[in-house]
Amino acid sequence: MNVKELYQQKKPVVSMEFFPPRNEKMAESFPGIVDSLSGLNPDYLSVTFGAGGSTREGSYQTVKQLMIDRGLPTVAYIAGYGLSPEEIIGVLDAYKALGVQSIFVIRGDASKEQDFVPHPESFGHASDMIAFIKKRYDFTLGAAGYPEGHVEAESLESDIRYLKLKVDNGADYVVTQYFYDNRFFFRFVDKCRAAGIDVPIIPGIMPVYTVKMTQMLSRVCGSSIVPELQRKLDGVDEADSKAVLRLGVDFATEQCRGLLKEGVAGLHFYTMDRGYSTAEIVRSLRQEGLL
Repeated sequence: MNVKELYQQKKPVVSMEFFPPRNEKMAESFPGIVDSLSGLNPDYLSVTFGAGGSTREGSYQTVKQLMIDRGLPTVAYIAGYGLSPEEIIGVLDAYKALGVQSIFVIRGDASKEQDFVPHPESFGHASDMIAFIKKRYDFTLGAAGYPEGHVEAESLESDIRYLKLKVDNGADYVVTQYFYDNRFFFRFVDKCRAAGIDVPIIPGIMPVYTVKMTQMLSRVCGSSIVPELQRKLDGVDEADSKAVLRLGVDFATEQCRGLLKEGVAGLHFYTMDRGYSTAEIVRSLRQEGLL
């Protein structure tokens, strides 16, 4: 499954991100979540890779479970921060042996383990890792974009210059960090095109799952809780989990409508290993003939 080719087709591509189950309880529920979402026939699934390689084995096993055991089109992440070039090669060789064709490349963060020490030859930038991989493999490579700028970036403009370097070094497509105002995405795309970035740029969608999670992720990811969404959050009882989920589904569905009507090449859903919200959104958009 070659993601680059998927984004060349006329219909919008639907993709969904999962992370390896982090404990026994999550491992028990994971197959049912995959069942509910794979039944929607997404064009591909992607599997994250923990900071400092912390979920390396779990990521591999999850990719294998989705791709080999279930026959689902799957993209593997790699987050190279802290890993040696040899360790990165080991990871990529294992994915290549599985038959993975597309790799999503991010720098990643330092592991939170107390004794974590990054390898001295670890890549400090995703652009460097993309160049390293492109010279050695024929994977289709994806890269991350940040409509509001990366939290460590000096400015949105400087962040876009780094994204241009990722593309120049071999990234074939871009999936963005999530956002809660489509104007952030369209402004970002315009600036990217003006900077000479001509690969597909796919919006990332993060429905509200809980109020607490939304607030925490906003701080970590730099994705603004815009006034319109804040008003809706203020008007719901955060202890009423069903009402919060419904709010999240409705808000994200409206976002997706606006994006699809402007002709985006696809939608990438950050599922957080939860099934209900993404399933509801995709079903609604298909009933409306937008997907």
